[in-house]
Amino acid sequence: MSSLPPAWRRALPGFLVLLVGILLLSRATGLAMVEIWDRSETFAHAFVVPPLALWLIWRQRALLAQQTPQPQAIFLLPMAGCALLWLVGDLAAVNAATQFAFTGMLVLTVPTALGWPVARCIAFPLGFLFFAVPFGEFLMQPMMELTADFTIAALRASGIPVFREGLQFIIPSGNWSVVEACSGIRYLMASVMVGALFAYLNYRSMTRRWIFVAISIALAVLANWLRAYMIVMLGHFSGNKLAAGADHLVYGWVLFGIIMLALFMIGARWAEPDSELSAAPLIAPGAAAPRRLGVLMLTALLILAPLLARVALEQSGSQARFRLEAPDLVAQGWRPSQLPVADFKPAFANPVADLQAGFERDGGPGVGVYLAYYRQQGPQSKLISSHNVLVDVADKQWAQVTRGARELALGGQLPSWRTAELRGAPLGSHVDARRLQTWQLYWINGRWIAADWEAKIHAALGRLLGQGDDGAVLVLYASKGDGQDGQGRGGDELIQAFVQDNGASLDAWLRRTRADNQSK
Repeated sequence: MSSLPPAWRRALPGFLVLLVGILLLSRATGLAMVEIWDRSETFAHAFVVPPLALWLIWRQRALLAQQTPQPQAIFLLPMAGCALLWLVGDLAAVNAATQFAFTGMLVLTVPTALGWPVARCIAFPLGFLFFAVPFGEFLMQPMMELTADFTIAALRASGIPVFREGLQFIIPSGNWSVVEACSGIRYLMASVMVGALFAYLNYRSMTRRWIFVAISIALAVLANWLRAYMIVMLGHFSGNKLAAGADHLVYGWVLFGIIMLALFMIGARWAEPDSELSAAPLIAPGAAAPRRLGVLMLTALLILAPLLARVALEQSGSQARFRLEAPDLVAQGWRPSQLPVADFKPAFANPVADLQAGFERDGGPGVGVYLAYYRQQGPQSKLISSHNVLVDVADKQWAQVTRGARELALGGQLPSWRTAELRGAPLGSHVDARRLQTWQLYWINGRWIAADWEAKIHAALGRLLGQGDDGAVLVLYASKGDGQDGQGRGGDELIQAFVQDNGASLDAWLRRTRADNQSK
């Protein structure tokens, strides 16, 4: 410490106090990130991000020593924005929002406490820290579909007949399916991080850096497509003796490694010499001790404010035991019955209460009703999550094959229902040929919503306004067929008739359930 310039000896204690304060006060968010790194192979690369960022900062130590660190109050504005984002994300149980805000506050501590000239010298290492945020799972489904599209197109171009339904397909030698591990999201995340690091270390031109990162992204996606195609071809020509089981994952990483190594070898031919240490020093204007202390105190208040607000909102919420009683739906001759199928249940985890019931009319086919209710949501129990889905990818009984949308009035509103068709058993199996038609909606504090992002926003606003974050998912389902009930109505028509006859009762029942449990 004694070898540091006087300006750094004055600035570092306040900076370290703020940094440690953020880590301690927001430790739940930081630990949640580490937990995701540990359990998900998709984000395992994030373990090396903090050490690499520290190493990149250490490389700039000579340039940093030339700077005069001084706090800059202007950065209190983005710091306040991060604090607000953390609060809203926490209230809406959006992990990505809280984790980006947490990382943003750590990064903004540098220009706030040490000044922009210092932050500018280590801008890339600070930005590199955002690779530690486990973000991007929303890309998994579209990437799985793109992988299936490419694989099937390549197989047909190779002269192999293919029958496809959803993410599963049949070729003469056997059945295949595109699962989460085949999406390529792992390759993409790792490629973007490594590509950005390579570009920063080897190029000075921003144009070259962006071009290299873009090529890294494109090659990661292409490598995954080629991997999927080659694995199916290996299995096809070997009688499914090669590329079976876990082997196809090993082959995939080998292919990915070869492609990325070739990219780095080619990219190194255009490497530019490192000239950053020769840059002219950037000297910040001096600041008096009272001003320094004032900026640091305001920063500490901004960090503490969202935590205090969350505690106040949590204390204002009801802690009573939640009760969910089955609705009494008897309109237009509907009466309770057995479920349309006995082994289907949407994959929504840890609701405060849920129910599943069947209803029929005039002895015809039944409609299944599933409802999961959430309130005072948090990381362990929340309505909108990448893990809360209609059918889990690993489900052995059911698979989703199509999705769509239908508009139908409910509770005086006109929401766009999310529809999907499900198939029982693996593609090609003759044991279980069942089909289900499903309709799905979210109910947030009395409002019917189909989109995940819109439901999250309304839940966060409800908590901020003191209205709570009560929410539920409603799934209606019926066996799919033509004229099952003797009146020419299949699954879609049965569900539509059920909503038209019982929609108002369902809406009133949910409102009454919310009111009864809030009044305790």
